[in-house]
Amino acid sequence: MTLKIERSAQQGFTILTLSGHLEAEHIAALKELLELPGGSPNVILDLREIRLADRHAVGFLRGCETEGIKLKNCPAYIREWMEREKQ
Repeated sequence: MTLKIERSAQQGFTILTLSGHLEAEHIAALKELLELPGGSPNVILDLREIRLADRHAVGFLRGCETEGIKLKNCPAYIREWMEREKQ
């Protein structure tokens, strides 16, 4: 499946809006985007349009949040999965 990434800016933040299926194969491309000038803490991942995520993607999102990246509109099932993975 595919993942669509749209980039925008708002109030000093880069917003990456993700839509579709977030899977392990997309993580490398997302990491590259997060390493662009400005640094990760200035990035917001908007997950409103994510329809499906796999285990690797959930682990990646947990790591992003740990590094200070805000997850906006995170679907409840992903949030719950992230909480379970912490334990």
